[in-house]
Amino acid sequence: MGFLSVFSTRKRVAELTEREVLALAIANEEEDSRIYQSFAEACATEFPASARLFEGMAEEERGHRAMLYDLYRQRFGEHLPPIRREDVSDFLTRRPMWWTKNLKPEQMRAEAALMEIQAANFYDRAAAQSLDTRLREMFLNLAEIERGHEKKAERLEGELLTEDAVEGEKAASHRRFVLTYVQPGLAGLIDGSVSTLAPLFAAAFATKNNWETFLVGLAASIGAGISMGITEAMSDDGKISGRGSPWLRGIACGVMTTVGGLGHALPYLVPNSVPNAFWIATSLAAAIVAVELVAIAWIRTKYMETPFMRSIMQVIVGGALVLAVGILIGSS
Repeated sequence: MGFLSVFSTRKRVAELTEREVLALAIANEEEDSRIYQSFAEACATEFPASARLFEGMAEEERGHRAMLYDLYRQRFGEHLPPIRREDVSDFLTRRPMWWTKNLKPEQMRAEAALMEIQAANFYDRAAAQSLDTRLREMFLNLAEIERGHEKKAERLEGELLTEDAVEGEKAASHRRFVLTYVQPGLAGLIDGSVSTLAPLFAAAFATKNNWETFLVGLAASIGAGISMGITEAMSDDGKISGRGSPWLRGIACGVMTTVGGLGHALPYLVPNSVPNAFWIATSLAAAIVAVELVAIAWIRTKYMETPFMRSIMQVIVGGALVLAVGILIGSS
């Protein structure tokens, strides 16, 4: 036992009474039912088969909670002792709900399976370590209950997640990925790659100074990233459109805007002392712009089903117009 554990107010499972073990198992069943119910609610709109699966698992947990509570009342009366999962140092832990609520359905199912396996294994270990015969028997019974959950989940999965349902959920999951990450990220990449061309090349041709041009590009990229991120997050909360978390979309949009702008600003870090530094940096920046525009066209083709050549023409025309504006203003 460690030095700090001497002063800990938390108990270990081996130190619990039979009454406390049963009360803790009841609390565990109740908490797991809430987790599964939250999974069901998260899946209800786009993944109905998985939602029904988690509703069935939540109902199973509530049924076992009621069974354990009936057993508790028969032996100890109505009142449950105020013991919680966090009061026991070596009891099961669950991931926080903020972490699990954005999982994909297949990740939720994997998390649920892991929860049941962990619970059964925990009770098995507790039974092996217990010196009290009645507690050992209770731990073994609880382990069997958890294995029953796992078998029920497997049966429900086989009944509800048919091949058509799985394919439908994959399509819905892909759509959510596109709407939450790809579309905002693409909008940011387009804005960062195209809109920053004008101030960057205007500064470049006006000053012929690489460092000053880089500072303009850096400021434009970061400013545009912040602006685009906030705009994306605040313009749609995702509840009506189904486009997912506004902050995830805002981060995707803001980061990609900054990346798109910084890509062609970085060449201007070439020191002014290098011979032909301005033209070296400008040539590199132009090459990077070309790569960025091709990347935008490829993303549009892969995820938005836009024909590649049409997409290439659109981004080249748009980029060329903005580039020409920057060069003309900077050269005037």
